[in-house]
Amino acid sequence: MDFVDPKDPVEVQNDKLSRIVESLIRRVEQASAPSELAYAQFERAAYLEAQMLQQTRALERTLDQLSESKEKLGVANVAARAARAHLSEAIEAIAEGFALFGPDDRLILANSRFCVNLKDVTPHIRPGLAFRRYLQLVSESEFLDLGHRRSPEDWMNWRLALHDSNTASFNVTLMGDRYFQTSSQRTATGGTVIMHSDVTDLIRVERQERDALMDRQAMLLQATLDHLDQGVCIFGEDGGAVGQNRRLVELLHLPPQLSGKKLSAEVMQEHMGRTMTFPHGFGADDLGDWMRNAATQPPIAFEVRQGGRIFLKVFGRHIPSWGVVMSFTDVTAERLANNALRDLNEGLERRVEERTKALGEALRDAERATASKSRFVAAASHDLMQPLSSAKLFISSIADTSEDEQILNVIGKAETSLAHLEQIIEALMDISKLDADKVVMDRRPIPLENIFGILRDQFTPQAVAKGLGLTVVPSSLLVESDPGYLRRILENLISNAVRYTDRGRIVVGVRRQGNSARIEVRDTGRGMTEDEKRVIFEEFRKLDPGSGPAQGLGLGLAIVERACASLDHPLSVTSVPGEGSCFSVSVPILDAYWGSDRGMIAESPVLAEPNCDGIIVLLVENDRQLRRALSLHIEGWGGLVVPAESAEDAVELMNEAGIVPDALLLDYHLGEGPTGLDVYHRIAGQHGPCACRIVTADRSRNLRRYCTDHGLEILNKPIDRAQLLDFLNEVSAAKRLMEAG
Repeated sequence: MDFVDPKDPVEVQNDKLSRIVESLIRRVEQASAPSELAYAQFERAAYLEAQMLQQTRALERTLDQLSESKEKLGVANVAARAARAHLSEAIEAIAEGFALFGPDDRLILANSRFCVNLKDVTPHIRPGLAFRRYLQLVSESEFLDLGHRRSPEDWMNWRLALHDSNTASFNVTLMGDRYFQTSSQRTATGGTVIMHSDVTDLIRVERQERDALMDRQAMLLQATLDHLDQGVCIFGEDGGAVGQNRRLVELLHLPPQLSGKKLSAEVMQEHMGRTMTFPHGFGADDLGDWMRNAATQPPIAFEVRQGGRIFLKVFGRHIPSWGVVMSFTDVTAERLANNALRDLNEGLERRVEERTKALGEALRDAERATASKSRFVAAASHDLMQPLSSAKLFISSIADTSEDEQILNVIGKAETSLAHLEQIIEALMDISKLDADKVVMDRRPIPLENIFGILRDQFTPQAVAKGLGLTVVPSSLLVESDPGYLRRILENLISNAVRYTDRGRIVVGVRRQGNSARIEVRDTGRGMTEDEKRVIFEEFRKLDPGSGPAQGLGLGLAIVERACASLDHPLSVTSVPGEGSCFSVSVPILDAYWGSDRGMIAESPVLAEPNCDGIIVLLVENDRQLRRALSLHIEGWGGLVVPAESAEDAVELMNEAGIVPDALLLDYHLGEGPTGLDVYHRIAGQHGPCACRIVTADRSRNLRRYCTDHGLEILNKPIDRAQLLDFLNEVSAAKRLMEAG
């Protein structure tokens, strides 16, 4: 066990041990106990003496270390005092004012130049000064120039806001045109270093240079203003005169007492209000209000009249930190010209209105004439189809019953003439429909090769007869167009190429151009001049006027142009006289080939063998000649014909005879009464559906759609014998099949 507390100082421990030793010695000397006890006490006393000796040595070492530390501390204090003295000397040697505030925003040290220009603040610059108190002293200093719009509180709040940032630099204006720059920087420990630099000389030099520059700029600005053809004046923010040019004096016709000095905004307003006429709703007072509040107003522009015939355009704008700039432009010549132009325009408008009215009447007359012509051509063509059908059928009947070569030769020529006549009538009908814009195009996918094959077979004999080569290049493209009109377009182009080519060859082919197929018809014929190219698409225009009607009436290219326009197929022609021509039509290409079973155009049918024995045909036709011709043909093929002129006659005959026909041939147009469709519906209503063909020269889309919707087919005039015979053969075959079953 320990007899002393190790936590006690060494002196206290030694004193305790000394007393314990002395006490033990006395006890040994005075004790009468046995020797063993005395020996134990002696050992304890020896142990205590050893501890005391050890503690004494430890105390000596501690005292030595303390003495050494005290010596080092003295050296350090000397070095610190020397360093502080050196720092003070260095800070004092700085040319700028210097101050260091601690993290607690209290002044630690500052040199004598800090706030030297604020003599009423300098006595308070001592260590321990609070930063806010420092700012308060500066803001209230009589040497600080706060300007006209700033209070000490405003300045102090502004400076405190800057103190929140790590760095700040700004200029402070003092009384007596003196300035110093303040720079503050936050230290790593959170303190703040502030430097004051006297920049009075620098700012004064800059001001002198700026004033000199502004003087030069003012001279340059004045020279520029005097060079302008506009009158210009500049007012300050307070409305005072800043500058103006000589042109302003001339335009405003200033009196002598005003022409020699710069105008203020008030004088300008008063002069303009006295000498000028302002626009309606805006006057001199309004101008004055705008100039006084220009900083918050948009730019202004208006015109004034000075005297009787002088017009000035005025424009004003506020320019920040400058004031108001106003310009005056003489627009008298422009206004007089505008007035003269307006009078001229009014006169022209009256003339144009009169001409437009006259042209409108002429256009209406032309439209009426065109409509009348189209109706006449359509009606005449339709009426011509009746006797044409009769003539064709009568001639065909004669050909079927005659074996005389001379008569057959004459019949062949007559059939050729009738075929040309039919082509002419169809061309006239096409022209009338296209002119009247009544054609509804049946756009659908068409394999070009289907058309090319027909054209190749159709025109090869004609080309060979003239000794020409005809090449129709095969094509696998699928295009979108109206199959009938596309074929008609190419037929006319190839027909013209054969007609006007005396030697060489004709090539029909396709060039793919993007999404279009460019179908070209090239020949090595006579070619055309530019004048001829401009007129070839006119009606009844032929480049070879000496050719007869058998060579056409000059309607083919007119039909081509109108059909291409209706189909939106671009048409172009190139030609060189003596070398040949090239007509091209561009048709849209479809993305995929649809197969040969779509868009097919059937070739002209071949006359089949008659097989119509015993069928009963109800024929309703109001044209007597055509009715007779059809009857002869049907009877010649073995059929029985029940002819009727009108719907009433047909129904009456059926009721009287008590028969049900096997086939119906019904003319669509039966005069003023019911149509062939009405006849069909009455018969079908009584006896049920019956095989029927509607005979008509009407090729309109509406009639075809109506017939399709009701399961009827059309037999166009002039009637094709092969189509008629095919129909009757089908009816006869169906009748025999039913009888056999």
